[in-house]
Amino acid sequence: MRIDDSVYGSVFVTESVLVELIESDALQRLRGIGQYGAPDEFYGIPNFNRFEHCVGVMILLQRLGASLEEQISGLLHDVSHTAFSHTGDWVLGDQEKEELQDKNHRKFILETEIPKILSKHGIDFEAVIDTKKFTILERDAPFVCADRVDYCLKDYYMDKNDIKIILDSILVRDGRIVFASKEAAEAFGRNFMKCQKEHWQNIEFNVRTALLSKALQTALRKGIITVDELYKEDDDYNVMKLRESEDPEIPRIIELLSGKLDYEWDETNPNIRLRKKFRWIDPEYLNAGEVHRLSEDPNYNALVEEVRKLNERGVSVRIAI
Repeated sequence: MRIDDSVYGSVFVTESVLVELIESDALQRLRGIGQYGAPDEFYGIPNFNRFEHCVGVMILLQRLGASLEEQISGLLHDVSHTAFSHTGDWVLGDQEKEELQDKNHRKFILETEIPKILSKHGIDFEAVIDTKKFTILERDAPFVCADRVDYCLKDYYMDKNDIKIILDSILVRDGRIVFASKEAAEAFGRNFMKCQKEHWQNIEFNVRTALLSKALQTALRKGIITVDELYKEDDDYNVMKLRESEDPEIPRIIELLSGKLDYEWDETNPNIRLRKKFRWIDPEYLNAGEVHRLSEDPNYNALVEEVRKLNERGVSVRIAI
């Protein structure tokens, strides 16, 4: 199978189990689920989708020499997302922790064709289901892992000139991702924090996500959309259900999301107040054969703290709904 990836270019997948998993209904559904949580028409900038991210993580793991089991785990790591990605956390879970998909990962996969595909190819389900056991794929923040690398490199706010520097320098040392130079570690760290500051904690993008989650909560409460549809269908299907709704509140929110938002900062009497998950990274790099962390650089620490303080302020706005 040939895959044309926006970051890694043309890649050929030869392992039959990977090909069959990619072609499965569970993975193909992710083509219709935007990474950013709201479709482009409501969000305002171009998304990539969860399918592209999952396949990208698998490709990166392959480039880094990860085992087949770790590649499979990477390919499957986000398959349990609801429609609208982490907006599902705002509707069904905790919007600040964003852990709904992780909590439901095993249960979701067991209800798909994935276990049968794994068994057919002699792969133990238990050997691939726990992403935390694979240290190239997943590490606790602030360490670098394949998951964080891929979604950062694909992000709209990523500096495209730095991608080659990062990919040319990324390697594995003692089972974890490090960079071959401080320059590359800085390029990744700086870009990751740029995405956090300008995108992931951006006020308008979070207001848009809050509005979409409000529409979805109303739709769930009134039986217009079911939880099952959020898990089994994609973004377009559920947007269609919202658009077809005769509920008086939902069309107003859809109208707001489809145009320019008019809101004002209001800490006294907001009708949207939230705090987004803070994402940060402390890349490791090699210098004279020894591993160092970018946080040893006071300039990088100052950048992280600047972005952290902005995030701690949260979002408090008033918007006419």
